[in-house]
Amino acid sequence: MTDQERRGGGPATDGGRTGGRQAETGSAEEDGLTLRERKKLRTRQRISGEATLLFIRRGFDNVTVAEVARAAEVSTMTVFNYFPRKEDLFLDRIPEGRELLTRAVRERGADESPLAALRRLTLGLLAERHPLAGVGEGFEHFWRTVLDSPALRARGREAVEEMEDVLAVLLGEAVGGDAGRPGRDVRLAAALIIAGIRAAFAGAAARQLGGDPVDAVAVEQAEVLRRTFDALERALPGFA
Repeated sequence: MTDQERRGGGPATDGGRTGGRQAETGSAEEDGLTLRERKKLRTRQRISGEATLLFIRRGFDNVTVAEVARAAEVSTMTVFNYFPRKEDLFLDRIPEGRELLTRAVRERGADESPLAALRRLTLGLLAERHPLAGVGEGFEHFWRTVLDSPALRARGREAVEEMEDVLAVLLGEAVGGDAGRPGRDVRLAAALIIAGIRAAFAGAAARQLGGDPVDAVAVEQAEVLRRTFDALERALPGFA
């Protein structure tokens, strides 16, 4: 198993993986944190990293939270303090995804539209091979683990709905509407945007599962995302 696989190697997890990663002293993720916060972050990463190893080796549904706790040398209660649901041990980057989405739209430039900000975000994550871009060495292990688990697939669908709800609020803010109660047009726009990104994401996952070279997948994925946002801008001129 490669070091990338050990750290999770996938898109929705905490480390550089989709499920977890081992902490690295002095990582950019720790910048600006207090000593207590760094210790908590490293504990979270250790738990998720050990969970990812077990899930990839044995299958998500064949591993208990108690086994994860033993591997990470913490109590079961500590695991649940960091991860309220077992699925979140593997899909631990979902909160980061919501945060990145929020920052991209809220902190965009004065002359940048919401769709332009989202285009910049998705292409930027892909260019830096961020785990949330879904393209990278070893990611096929992550995708296979998800596909083999009904619980993880269900959590993935739920996460997509959460992203759609978050984006609807952000788009409502952007157009000056009631962010607390996004209107029909705003909700439709959010649904179309998330669906477009999800379709591109799924295509890249399928290619990696099929054994295509990561670099070739990344090149095609960038083009797919550009075409996706071109289409979204034509369909949603009010957000472009």
